[in-house]
Amino acid sequence: MKTQPIRPAEVDFSDAAAPSAPGFGDVYHARAGAFAQAQHVFLGGNELPRRWQGRARFVILETGFGLGNNFLATWAAWRADPQRAERLVFISVEKHPLRHADLQRAHAHSPEPALAAQLLAQWPPLTHNLHVLDFEQGRVRLMLGLGEARDWLAEIVAEVDAFYLDGFSPALNPDIWDPYLLRSLGRLAAPQATAATWSVARPVRDGLASAGFEVRKAEGFASKGQMSVARYQPRHAAQRPAGRLALAPGARTALVLGAGIAGAACAHALAAQGLDVSLLESRQAPALAGSGNPGGLFHGTLNPDDGLHARFNRAAALHTERNARALLASGHLPWLQPGLLRLEMQRDLATLQAQIERLGLPADYVQALSREQACERAGWPLSPAVTAAWFYPGGGALPPPGMVQALIETAARPIRLRTACRVSLLRRCGESWQCLDESGRVLAEAESLVLAAGADSLALLDTLDEGRLGPLLPPLNVQRGQISRLGAEQLAQGGLQAPRLPLAGAGYALGLPDGGLVFGATHQDGDTDPEIRDSDHEDNLAQLALLSPQAMPKPALEQGRVGWRLIAPDRLPLVGGLGLPVPGMRLDQVRMMPRLPGLALCTAMASRGLSWALLCGELLASRVTGAPAPMEASLLDALDPLRFLQRQTRQG
Repeated sequence: MKTQPIRPAEVDFSDAAAPSAPGFGDVYHARAGAFAQAQHVFLGGNELPRRWQGRARFVILETGFGLGNNFLATWAAWRADPQRAERLVFISVEKHPLRHADLQRAHAHSPEPALAAQLLAQWPPLTHNLHVLDFEQGRVRLMLGLGEARDWLAEIVAEVDAFYLDGFSPALNPDIWDPYLLRSLGRLAAPQATAATWSVARPVRDGLASAGFEVRKAEGFASKGQMSVARYQPRHAAQRPAGRLALAPGARTALVLGAGIAGAACAHALAAQGLDVSLLESRQAPALAGSGNPGGLFHGTLNPDDGLHARFNRAAALHTERNARALLASGHLPWLQPGLLRLEMQRDLATLQAQIERLGLPADYVQALSREQACERAGWPLSPAVTAAWFYPGGGALPPPGMVQALIETAARPIRLRTACRVSLLRRCGESWQCLDESGRVLAEAESLVLAAGADSLALLDTLDEGRLGPLLPPLNVQRGQISRLGAEQLAQGGLQAPRLPLAGAGYALGLPDGGLVFGATHQDGDTDPEIRDSDHEDNLAQLALLSPQAMPKPALEQGRVGWRLIAPDRLPLVGGLGLPVPGMRLDQVRMMPRLPGLALCTAMASRGLSWALLCGELLASRVTGAPAPMEASLLDALDPLRFLQRQTRQG
């Protein structure tokens, strides 16, 4: 997916009853009222709320978010309906989204001020991503794709029940009514999906018909005499790629192995989809392995071409930050340090500024700072080797064990946590998966099984009756890492203190709420030694000296902690279903590969578990249940555990 800088909307509010877009010469909604228009055209035209009643999940896709009134009106109707669907997913795309200040002005007199305030509180940085915003304890989800509608409709992975075809007039904004765009709706349509639009233009109706919709005219709203409504009635049902099918459609139960950050995120996301989840941990408590550090960093990245890694890192870090803020506000997350500095040792300020400008990234996502500005923000002297810094307002630091506990505590359905539960064998039994101990006793059973315990999980794949799944995965690097810690008193004795903001670069450093300092970390491939080493403390102090010239005391041996990272060759996680090649199976496209029912993997978080795990958990839950994927198809393929099999085929 080729990304382009996002150009925010320019809105003329001079006519409060009908705000307009000067660039398109058209108004955002009829003078008779945005909510009334949404209720008549889009809710009424799609037979809502009747069609969502009694459903577990109802998915709507809108082709132009605009001021957000259609979303707010739909959310309000869902709230008011006692027979509403359990979960409402509203997907919308927007090429020119509003700046936060303009959105606030647009809803200054909203008929639903409380809902508008919640939307404003979560309004994301205007970056080319699929932003996932949750409301009503996760029962209402807005998935907002910023960029060209045509590009997004080719990348969205969802089965849509109702389409809101909105946008400026076809004569003034032909892109949003492009025939290719309209035909692509058929790929996304669920059986008996409906569509509605205020337009009765012939190209619009013809485009819907070519996508498999039966189109008719209906009574329009206000001055519009007629509107178009449609129902998906294709001559031939579209066949969805085997690798895109839900792994456990209709499942009510799930087992997740591993109660670290990845496992907790998966369990939380599956519970939000209505599953009863059991979380199995081999140790005595959650977050005692790689997720046990007292503090950790999360932040996005950027690269010159805004490629897969940059887009994924950005989406994941912003998702983590939104969720961390909510958990902090609710009192479930112990602490959150907002903002992060990534120090540069080679490129200067002008180079950083030019890259940000070329990519069109907004200041609430990333800023370029001089060395002096970075020192001031950090409240810490920085090494003379530092030439400039990236500042990520949406990055930061938080306690991994606290995040794990918060995800378990705030799940939509209670998560059954079982500790000291060591699984030695996996077995498929009818429509369920079983976890067994070393004696062959069944520990737990469910319709879906998620392996999220890092290297410990991967060894279990070879115990399956289906055969050896392990060889389908790439060689994964198990990397040892040791952190070091200094207490507040140790720092004070030397006249030192921790930085105000977490720092990353050659290693990292972050201050803890108690005034202490955590820094590190070492990277030792294939090293399985669990013992804390003095030599690693020395290495961490040497890394710290590259960030700051201050002379730090040496930590005591016990002020270290050892953990392991699991790293894929392309340094992206493995998230999705697993399967074995079968005769005639297409191996050149990962989305065409069939999967074993109910079995999924979420692992290889490298050193970015805090940045990645929450979004990966959402992706995992979407693959299990068939819910809309929280990222574009190209990223979904890039994280697929079978992607390396595809690459081997293409290279062979």
